[in-house]
Amino acid sequence: MSAEPEERPGRPLPIVISIQSQIAWGHVGNSAAAWPMRACGVEVIEVPTALLSNHPHYPSMRGRLLDPDLVDEILSGLAERGIHQRATAILSGFMGQAGTASVVAAFVRQAKDANPDLLYACDPVIGDADLGFFADAALRRAFAEDLVPLADLILPNAFELEALSGVAIDGPDAVAAARAVLGTPAVVATSVPVEGWPDRLGTVTVSDAGRSIIKMPRLPVRPAGTGDLLAGLTVARLALGVDLDTAVARAVAGVAAALARTSGEPWAEMPIAAAIDAIVTATGRETMPESGTEQMR
Repeated sequence: MSAEPEERPGRPLPIVISIQSQIAWGHVGNSAAAWPMRACGVEVIEVPTALLSNHPHYPSMRGRLLDPDLVDEILSGLAERGIHQRATAILSGFMGQAGTASVVAAFVRQAKDANPDLLYACDPVIGDADLGFFADAALRRAFAEDLVPLADLILPNAFELEALSGVAIDGPDAVAAARAVLGTPAVVATSVPVEGWPDRLGTVTVSDAGRSIIKMPRLPVRPAGTGDLLAGLTVARLALGVDLDTAVARAVAGVAAALARTSGEPWAEMPIAAAIDAIVTATGRETMPESGTEQMR
């Protein structure tokens, strides 16, 4: 099912170049984001940065990071086809190594030079509060110095935003302070603590248009890939011309719809196939009636 394609009769679908990991089993990176993005009504060009059997929360994992030169070859091939000139957005996520981040930064600069209206959204995948850093110092520096400064939108979790900005993310107001430090036009921060709501976490959006927060219940399930899914849904809707607050609200609702159908086992996989219609059509009212959205001054 597709939520927005009917609004574009006879027009080519927006193109999103999605540069992140790919796994054979489970849902992280493009394996979490690409199908739901297509179901929203955009053309997704998947560029892998890693090819793995599964995500690393299993007892074993096979596969490897792609060599930065190979990623560069793939991106160069897209440029030779003029895809970077036709794309509406680029989304980057898991890089795996600093060399890949540098290659992607060069491609984004090339694309923006050729296509000034292009949206670049960066999900700075470097760690989280539970696991700590899973990116080495060189990769963290590459995100901070090469990718984030190019971004029109970043989509970090609270741990990542704190690491990038040096601002303690102890609540929604801190997200605005971190955005000011980074100089990023727009920030969508997930897993933000909300004072007075110990059973909730906030997704906080800050841009020149204002600030908003969506408070969602803390859930007993914690599957991998929720941030990748949220980023993909948000960018897909932005590519379709939806405003940022609405895009984020629908993305959060889509993730909630997936989580509502996820088993309670630790690190259970999101059932993307079984939940795809709900993921794409969710508005929030039908999936999490106890959640809340509010504008912040």
